[in-house]
Amino acid sequence: MRAGSRVLTTRVWGARVLGGVRVLVAGTGLACLLGAAALTGGPEAAVPAALVQDGCAPRWATAWHASVQPAPGDPELAGRTLRMTVTPQVTGSLVRIRVANTYGATPLRIGAASVGWSDGAAGAVPGTLAPLGFAGGPAAVVAPGADLLSDPVPLVAQAGRPLAVSLHLTEVPDVLTQHPVALATSYLSGPGDAALVADGAAFGTPVAWWAVLAGVDVLAPRPVNAVVAVGDSITDGVGSAHGTDERWPDAFARRLTAAGGPSTMAVLNAGIAANRLVDGVVGEAPLARFDRDVLASGATDVVLHIGTNDIAAGRSADEVVSGIVAFADRARAAGTRLVLTTITPSAAGPHGTPQAVAVRDAVNAWVLAHGAEHAAGVADFAAAVADPADPTRLAPAFDAGDGLHLSAAGYRALADALDPALLTGSPCLAVPGPARVLVSGP
Repeated sequence: MRAGSRVLTTRVWGARVLGGVRVLVAGTGLACLLGAAALTGGPEAAVPAALVQDGCAPRWATAWHASVQPAPGDPELAGRTLRMTVTPQVTGSLVRIRVANTYGATPLRIGAASVGWSDGAAGAVPGTLAPLGFAGGPAAVVAPGADLLSDPVPLVAQAGRPLAVSLHLTEVPDVLTQHPVALATSYLSGPGDAALVADGAAFGTPVAWWAVLAGVDVLAPRPVNAVVAVGDSITDGVGSAHGTDERWPDAFARRLTAAGGPSTMAVLNAGIAANRLVDGVVGEAPLARFDRDVLASGATDVVLHIGTNDIAAGRSADEVVSGIVAFADRARAAGTRLVLTTITPSAAGPHGTPQAVAVRDAVNAWVLAHGAEHAAGVADFAAAVADPADPTRLAPAFDAGDGLHLSAAGYRALADALDPALLTGSPCLAVPGPARVLVSGP
């Protein structure tokens, strides 16, 4: 069996060998996995015609996404291998990655790359590491301002099970494209190419950021739609424990997974700590990064939760509302379903001054009264975590300790406040009939 494959039924509709890999198309009793790994003849080669005709044939889905921002390039990264731990939101049998040199003025050069199952630390589960290529070769040059999609490799990705993505960086640009608040540990090797080294001992330096990796795609057996959460540090998960996946998008993803069926969606995180709606002081503003974070990720839906940093910086309610409307107009023009949220309360420094409270209250009142005129619906995040005794503050159980960011319980409360019925869901997951395929060894 290939890594991660297991059979939960013996009901099989057909089998064939594609590129040395046996693909079994199974009935709905196969509750586990996977995607259509039709390595030759296209991803629909082993799929019944009825599924192709109803639009529910296997399709690539963004399974993980990071919103990127510029950071100073570190020459010491050149010649070393970076192993990043990421958690996919989609199950399937082919995997590819997207690397980005969005902010560099000089090339990003990758000598080798791989993907496999993380062992929970710096290593990869033996037998799962697969080399990733680019346009048929092992190396890649990513031009300044560009990004690049790898070739797909046969690997079972399971929603919720971390992957180890390794990149041997031979030349690092002057400005590094990075997500600095990963809240997950990745690892850096010593000098040399360790992309295909499973042993974590080769990766002796832990790091707390993701660099140049912007996305992971998985070929799903039926189309899985995605909702992208756009926001600031509240969406980025600041305040939750490192390595626990307790951000509110993580909690919402678990909620959708538990519901199953057509409610299932990939929940992608496009939060940037300290980000603002009106201007891009830290990271680009949501409107400026809409194409990259929403359109390029293939998301059908977006949830916008942002504005607290604008208010702390002295922006008026009218300015924040105008920013919300501009974002909503962009989403509507793109055909993307939008959910707006109220801004969570805070008593922290400039976030909690009388002026800030008045502006936040005015913005939230507008969202509740008029948000549905500009979006598919509204989630009242503020009410979900406010202290009943003083709604201008976070409830003590939901406060991470700084009066601004949320605890794990607070992030779960935000996830519970978002109604899945407001979202598109994944209609193909309600279609009866054979849909899942098991990839086994030759």
